[in-house]
Amino acid sequence: MNSTTDTIDANEAVARIAYKLSEVIAIYPITPSSPMGELSDAYHARHEKNIFGTVPDVMEMQSEGGASGTVHGALQSGALTTTFTASQGLLLMIPNMYKIAGELTPAVFHVAARSIAAQALSIFADHSDVMAVRQTGFGMLCSNSVQEAHDFALIAQAATLESRIPFVHFFDGFRTSHEINKITLLNDDTLKAMIDGQLLKAHRSRALTPDNPFIRGTAQNPDVYFQGRESVNRYYDAAAGIVESAMKRFESLTGRGYRLFDYVGAPDAERLIVLMGSGAECAHESVEYLVSQGEKVGVLKVRLYRPFSLSHFVAALPPTIRSVAVLDRTKEPGSFGEPLYLDVMSALGEASMNGSLGFAMPRVIGGRYGLSSKEFTPAMLKAVFDELAKPAPKNRFTIGIIDDLTHTSLEWDETFTLPSEGTFEAIFYGLGSDGTVGANKNSIKIIGTETPSYAQGYFVYDSKKSGSMTISHLRFGPREIRKTYLIQKADFIACHQSVFMEKFDILSHAKEGAVFLLNSPFGADELYRRLPRRVQEQLTLKKIRMFAIDGYRVARENEMGNRINTVMQTCFFAISGVLPREEAIKKIKESIHKSYGKKGEAIVRKNYAAVDATLANLFEVPLTGADSSIAMEPLLKGSFDSFVADVTARLVAGEGDRVPVSMIPEDGTWPSGTTQYEKRNIALEVPFWDPQSCIQCNKCVLVCPHAVIRTGIVDEPALAEAPEGFASVQAKGKEFGDTERFVLQVSVEDCTGCALCVEMCPAKNKSQANLKAINMVPQYPLRDSGSRQWAFFTSLSLIDRSRLEQSKVKESQFLEPLFEFSGACPGCGETPYIKLASQLFGDRMIIA
Repeated sequence: MNSTTDTIDANEAVARIAYKLSEVIAIYPITPSSPMGELSDAYHARHEKNIFGTVPDVMEMQSEGGASGTVHGALQSGALTTTFTASQGLLLMIPNMYKIAGELTPAVFHVAARSIAAQALSIFADHSDVMAVRQTGFGMLCSNSVQEAHDFALIAQAATLESRIPFVHFFDGFRTSHEINKITLLNDDTLKAMIDGQLLKAHRSRALTPDNPFIRGTAQNPDVYFQGRESVNRYYDAAAGIVESAMKRFESLTGRGYRLFDYVGAPDAERLIVLMGSGAECAHESVEYLVSQGEKVGVLKVRLYRPFSLSHFVAALPPTIRSVAVLDRTKEPGSFGEPLYLDVMSALGEASMNGSLGFAMPRVIGGRYGLSSKEFTPAMLKAVFDELAKPAPKNRFTIGIIDDLTHTSLEWDETFTLPSEGTFEAIFYGLGSDGTVGANKNSIKIIGTETPSYAQGYFVYDSKKSGSMTISHLRFGPREIRKTYLIQKADFIACHQSVFMEKFDILSHAKEGAVFLLNSPFGADELYRRLPRRVQEQLTLKKIRMFAIDGYRVARENEMGNRINTVMQTCFFAISGVLPREEAIKKIKESIHKSYGKKGEAIVRKNYAAVDATLANLFEVPLTGADSSIAMEPLLKGSFDSFVADVTARLVAGEGDRVPVSMIPEDGTWPSGTTQYEKRNIALEVPFWDPQSCIQCNKCVLVCPHAVIRTGIVDEPALAEAPEGFASVQAKGKEFGDTERFVLQVSVEDCTGCALCVEMCPAKNKSQANLKAINMVPQYPLRDSGSRQWAFFTSLSLIDRSRLEQSKVKESQFLEPLFEFSGACPGCGETPYIKLASQLFGDRMIIA
């Protein structure tokens, strides 16, 4: 059948199929599965039809329990029904899952697998959620890549209709759900060919309906309940064969073949790793390389985890294996081992006892990897193979962490990397909401969709969202890209926020001869001498070509505000060499027209002008050695304890992977108030106070989302040691004395530049109508003086709470906020409420 390609992420790859195969979709958003529901809702709003010629009903419920209850009810009416979820959301569906499975009802739940909140919440990937529902009776089908997620969404639906066993189709959250990759799309003809009309008719015939009344979901006593549970055995016994048959039918239609257990490696492998999920792609790539180097190794990818088929598992094993490592992406405290490890042990033990194994029982060890999206690299995989080669390998090991408490961890050689000839790799450092991620997604679309090249994009977001660093990892090449891990050595690096160069080792991942692009407000002559010496040394040592542009100036001059995405994307194509320059610029403009054409010709023209202005303002920076006297800025500032110095500082530096187990609180108890030491300096502009125009209403303090604007009432003598520029005025109000002064101070290093304070300020400057009592000014010139002034302000004594009438806005804002410098997005509307509550009641609040 004819096929087309597209460059999309797994959430979209699954949503397209799930929507086409459903009549009812019940959703409730939870990261990282939310886009599947959002896309389904968008398709519904456009009145797109499924393969049956109807528009599916898409219903957003009030909870995951509501969503799964709706799924259960709709299924009982005979409708093809699905939902999307993850983590605790999946666990809240367990009661309905038992019922759906117990009643042998065909259904597919699509899960972007995510960590379960235990000692702490995490939005990132592992298998703890799906492993917590393996007992419900649902089948479990695991996809490892964007293409597989697309394909398995169809295979799972075909299998559930024939087997009557409901399925959880899962893939790794973020690592797969949000990875953008070039895939071959399934068309409606393929979908229709895979869905058996007679099986669909049989599903509808079992619906609860007044036309054919019966009872389902009775109460049973001890005399028959046990028998009822055993009565379903034949369905589970047949399920593996049904899934295998669906996979073969799929291969005949598409040419893409899958097995319940897929083996990759040497035919005579002696060492084997068993795993499932995105880590299997890294293992696939690594094993092919190791085999090419003469290693007798292999990897077994588990596709169908439930029901676990002993015969298919044994048939997939090379008969030469001597040792096996089973890798689980979850932890079950107190268990003798993790789920997949225990299943493999049981399968091998039973096959050995009944004589079906056909070779000597291998030695089996189990290990944990990748919890909460912890990196899993070829170096780590090689360490596991090296462990298998030892006479007495470590069992119940961990890989990817440093366990200095119970010593479970394996060591790995971080310098080991796989060759990537022909693959272009680029890393982009941006600030959340500056357009960097959007521009990179656009670039992937251009290269992946409009050229023969394969493309992959993965985006690392900090949990601080739009006020923090984003790191985009882009790969392009002539072959399928299986690299489900971050780029280790890049051909191209871009830093879209110059402040990052002062704190972070941005060039540590640059290859020798790489190209580096910096967005900076400084010109060619001034820029290089303003770089820290460490940066100059790396530029020189690695022979890096450096280019720069004042992206914000170009954006402003072309009426695009602070959105630098078009500017920086143009720079990338102009200097990276990924595409010929003229061809790249043409495709960028085509993409602009496609993206913004519906918003009007004026917006399109602005973006076109920004592209042309970018080329005129981009310049190469000549390297003149390493003679700078500027040191890297400290990541944290202030007086802090050893925990902040040893743990928090390393997390801020992006070195959390190196923090050993012994330094992490075992019960999740964490010290509070640590954000006061992280001076992020992310604002281009910050508020500056005009004391003479101020009416002392304190509304700017009230509205500030990050508590970076503070006011106080102090006795005049207390200001004797104030640093230069520290301003104050006579305090207004009958409750204040003649010697008391009103002071307002901004923490310029913590400000996010949202400008809500200026928007809220009611006071006008009488001499300049365009100014208020607080106005936005460039941050950089104020950084040093502002830091000194803030330190002095925080040393001043606070006004006695008993003197204040706390029901008044003005007087409430003299109270100390106990919620400050949060990681919320700039301009966040929720945080001022929390901050106010902490001011009024914080000394007696417990917040859960």
